[in-house]
Amino acid sequence: MALLAVLLALRQRFGFELAAVHVNHGLSPCAGDWQAFCEGHCAVAGVPLTVARVEVPRNAPEGLEAAARAQRYEVLNRVGADWVALAHHRGDQAETLLFKLLRGAGIAGAAAMAEVRTLGGGARLIRPLLRVDRGEIDAYVAQCGLSWMEDESNSDTRHARNFLRHQVLPLVQTRFVAAEKKLAGAAAHFAEARDLLDELAVIDLAGDPVIFPLSASRLAALPEARARNLLRFLLARYGVYIPSESRLVELLRQLREAKPDRSPSATFGRHRIVRQRGKIRLEQA
Repeated sequence: MALLAVLLALRQRFGFELAAVHVNHGLSPCAGDWQAFCEGHCAVAGVPLTVARVEVPRNAPEGLEAAARAQRYEVLNRVGADWVALAHHRGDQAETLLFKLLRGAGIAGAAAMAEVRTLGGGARLIRPLLRVDRGEIDAYVAQCGLSWMEDESNSDTRHARNFLRHQVLPLVQTRFVAAEKKLAGAAAHFAEARDLLDELAVIDLAGDPVIFPLSASRLAALPEARARNLLRFLLARYGVYIPSESRLVELLRQLREAKPDRSPSATFGRHRIVRQRGKIRLEQA
């Protein structure tokens, strides 16, 4: 709601057209109320609203939260906009970094959320509030007299992210006052390192297109760490749920060492990666 108010205030100054998208996941008993609230607010504000209802598989191998996120981004990939703005703030960034590190993430995961990136449909995703403190947003909301809807699951500390948000980060900040700011800054440093590793992956492709299929001989010729980096880079380009490091190591071993008459493969979420006829291909599972 704060982000929409900011963009409404800036619309005339910068001359852009503004529309909103609401994704109804159908996971909460309040989902209908949230949708109705967005419809009513956008009608009063004169903002065109698109509502997308999605079906989230509750038994998805990547987990319910990740599956819901994937469905949400599929909708955003289809909006047909030049820019898609999301309202993540600095506290979200710090929380994401901690969450990723505690799950054993590498450099790419520790980079947390990007301020700007390109979506699959070609639109540029932006997070204008990513360096803004939640307290500043709350003050702005109060100043503007904005109302909002609260997700009841946000207070449930059985969820890992909520546990970090409500119990871990507040405790850390009693000792390290600038912890949130420092964690968000660390994520920015990790993002720089990730970008350098991505550049290395492109160099290791030696002029080949940045797409699958990938030459199996090229992958086999690289040192293991660089081969793993290249494979991880290409999977990320296709939006594939990145497997755990141990599964990635085992997949790479099979792709590099299996005999020529073998076709090693592995499934990650909705994708399958397989070596066939000297090429490493990515398919829908």
